[in-house]
Amino acid sequence: MSGRRRVELDPDTVERDLARLVLTVVELLRQLMERQALRRVETGELTDEQEERIGLTLMLLEDRMGELRSRFGLRPEDLNIDLGPLGPLLPVEPSGADGPGGGGPGEELGR
Repeated sequence: MSGRRRVELDPDTVERDLARLVLTVVELLRQLMERQALRRVETGELTDEQEERIGLTLMLLEDRMGELRSRFGLRPEDLNIDLGPLGPLLPVEPSGADGPGGGGPGEELGR
């Protein structure tokens, strides 16, 4: 069937492709955690110390993600998997930061 797309595996890029998949999942979780933390801050559920600790943790995670992307030669937009008719996986970063953009199904997860 010529209409079907075949998965092409390249032994030379398997490590990078696996890193891309893993980092995509981590980025999705990081964005969800960030949104949840912002909601908790806005509702006053956290103490000042908890807010500080969560903020520091999220900043460190974002920095580490940048290091890992660089190590594997990936850009932030490389982590935003196209889900075909559903659109991109990751939502647009509300702050306009260097995170992957696109809006899409993942955006609903953060609400």
